[in-house]
Amino acid sequence: MGADGGYYVKSAEKTLAVLSSFTPEHPRLSVSSVAAATELSRAAARRFLLTLCDLGYLRCDGTLFELAPRSLDIGSAFLATLTLPSVAEPHLKALAAELGETTSLCVLDGLQVVYVARVTAPRLVHVSVQVGTRFPAWATSMGRVLIAALEPNEREAHLAAVELRQFTPHSVASLNELREEVELAGRRGWARVSDELEGGLRGVAVPVSRAGKVVAAANVSLQMHRDPDESVEETVVPQLRSAAEKITADLNVR
Repeated sequence: MGADGGYYVKSAEKTLAVLSSFTPEHPRLSVSSVAAATELSRAAARRFLLTLCDLGYLRCDGTLFELAPRSLDIGSAFLATLTLPSVAEPHLKALAAELGETTSLCVLDGLQVVYVARVTAPRLVHVSVQVGTRFPAWATSMGRVLIAALEPNEREAHLAAVELRQFTPHSVASLNELREEVELAGRRGWARVSDELEGGLRGVAVPVSRAGKVVAAANVSLQMHRDPDESVEETVVPQLRSAAEKITADLNVR
């Protein structure tokens, strides 16, 4: 299927583009900002925005628009029928309690990972990440595990589409370096990313499977001061793998 099919409704594409232009970084936008983000004319962007306001998906204070609570309806039906988060959550909670660290479950969506379950560590300061948050897959431990699990042609297509960015001085600097990290994740069955996406943070991830196919990645977020990188394989990975195996077992029973 594609945009060249006779069924394709361009107005539906434009409507979703307008909604998608609202992000955590840009939660309130003007007509001009939405027009620029969606490549619509200012007049067209205004019509879409006002229509979405009338339908209850957006609200406006006169000059700036933002998502309204009704916009949650778009994803709530998917989350309600998705068994993965409900199956994973008890095991993530147990793992978070064992390690005293934040645990998560992510799936791959295009070039991004999406958090579908998350249990935060009992500490006062933690990164503001919620269910639905997205990050570039290549820059995360979860993403590298999931990219490594793709079929070879899909994996190469994914890597070819990546746009590298130096989030920190430690972010991978070349496609060759990224490919080596992904291949390493595939060989050993787990991935570690240290200080690459955000300074002071480190993530470890392992795959979660259903019917023999990797469908998600379980992750533990670690503070850089906790354990040296060299010991993570002995101190964290076994417990993380155990939790992932329990999630996998429950998914296969379902």
